[in-house]
Order: sequence, then C-alpha cells, then structure tokens
Amino acid sequence: MSEPTLITGGVLRKIPLPLPDEGGDKEARGRVLVVGGGRETPGAAVLAGTAALRAGAGKLQVATGASNAALVASALPEARVFALPETRAGKLSKAACAKLEEHLSKAQCVLLGPGLIEDESVARFVEATLRMCVEVPVVLDAGAVACLGGGGRNLLHALEGRAVVTPNADELELIYGGETAGVGGDRLAAARRAADEFRAVVVLKGRETFIASPGGSAYVNRAGSVGLATSGSGDVLAGVIAGLVARGAEAAHAAAWGVYLHALAGERLSRRVGLLGFLARELPAEIPPLMSELSGG
Repeated sequence: MSEPTLITGGVLRKIPLPLPDEGGDKEARGRVLVVGGGRETPGAAVLAGTAALRAGAGKLQVATGASNAALVASALPEARVFALPETRAGKLSKAACAKLEEHLSKAQCVLLGPGLIEDESVARFVEATLRMCVEVPVVLDAGAVACLGGGGRNLLHALEGRAVVTPNADELELIYGGETAGVGGDRLAAARRAADEFRAVVVLKGRETFIASPGGSAYVNRAGSVGLATSGSGDVLAGVIAGLVARGAEAAHAAAWGVYLHALAGERLSRRVGLLGFLARELPAEIPPLMSELSGG
C-alpha cells in the first residue's frame, strides 16, 4: 500500500478550500452545530465553536445541557445556543434527541462530542443522534468517539465517507477492546483499518498525526510542537475541521487542512509565548492568518 502524503503548504494548495462568492452572505459559508459540553466541561463546546468560526464557518449553533446553556451563550455571543433537557443527575435525557432533531437537518456539519464524558447514557445519546444525521456530515470527537466500540463501528456507514473521527491512540485501542491489532506499533495501519471499518475519515492524533480515508489513501502531519499537548487542544482541532467541512470541503481535505493549521498555530504560539504554557483558547486566533497565507492570499 502507498506511503502517506506528507502535509505541506504545497500539498494543501493543490486541494484548495472552497471560497465564498464576493456577494455571498454567512449562509454561503455553512452552519456548524456543536453538540456537547458536560456540566464539568462546558468550555469544550466553547473552544470547538470558536475554532469553527475562526475556520470560516458562517453560522454557529451549540446544543448543550440545560445547566450549561446560559454559560455557553455568554461565552459565545456569536452562537445560537439550544438547551437540551437533562435528568436530575445532569445527564442528557431521552427528550434531548427529540429537541435536537429539528436542528440537525439545517446544519452543514454536526460536531458531536466535545465535553461529553463517555458513559452508558452518552453512548445512547450519541447513537440516537448519529441515526438522525444520515444527510449531514459529522465530525466525532472526545466522548462520542468512544461510542464506536463494538456494534457502534457501523454507525457511520450511512454517511458514506462524509464523517470524520478524531481519536488518539488510547481511544482507538478502547474502541477495539484493547486488541493489539487496533493500534499496536503501526499507527498508519491502525488508522487505515479504522477508516475502512467505520467508512469514515480517521484522524489518528499524536506527535505524528495520520489521516486515513476509506480505501487506503492517507496523509501524515509532522508539523506542530509539544505545546499542543494541552487541555482543550483537541476540541480546537475538531472545531477547525468542522468549520472547514461546513464551508464545503471534502472530509479528507478538511481533515488535512485542519490538522496542519492546528499544528502551525501551535508552532507560532511556541515561538511567541514559549514551548510550553500557551492555552488552547489562544489557538483559534492564529487560524485565519494561517489560512490566508497557505491559500496564497
């Protein structure tokens, strides 16, 4: 099987991002719906939503538990925030899916998972949500990724390659129940296996990040810095990818652009702030100038 393509600026310029018409409005740049944010992690939805807008999405909606909604809305004045019904224990209730369904079809990308802590109730919610997303591209992150174990591996088949899954090595191992064939020492092979089984683009995060599509084609990213290994960084990456998908980029191209933009943002902050200690919330502001430079603007 062919070696993965190393992501560089030159490679990305051969798969340019969709650009809106001069007279286009925010609707032309697509709508992202972020679904996530638990009681203990409402900031994950904020980071992801901010990153989606910085990647150029025209509109942002956030669906989060009722106990988080006011906080998320105040932190994201650019977004429309929907409060999903919760149980007394703070879990999303069965009614949450019904509340969410009316908004899914209006989005150009659904980002599912930031801030969701995987447990049985979240797994049920994620599965039910994915079954309602047949016509909408999806990016899965954090707690939503863990729900792909066992029979959940088939949940994305109906999307026919229009989904992006963003696990790290540990999360992918959990999906495969600890099988050595899940990741083992060959992370590229593991990403390709998962892409074929999920029928989705898989972004296997790490110091080297592999992006695999169903059928075997792959990219590898070696840019970035150790400072990116910080709380909330993955939420930002997922948000950037979702914003690019909403703009009309193909799933694999959005993943390649998103991973490289995220990596270069980390490099810039490392030079300006220091190798360690910059915050995930600082990454999104680096994305627009980097996009412009890589696009030749």
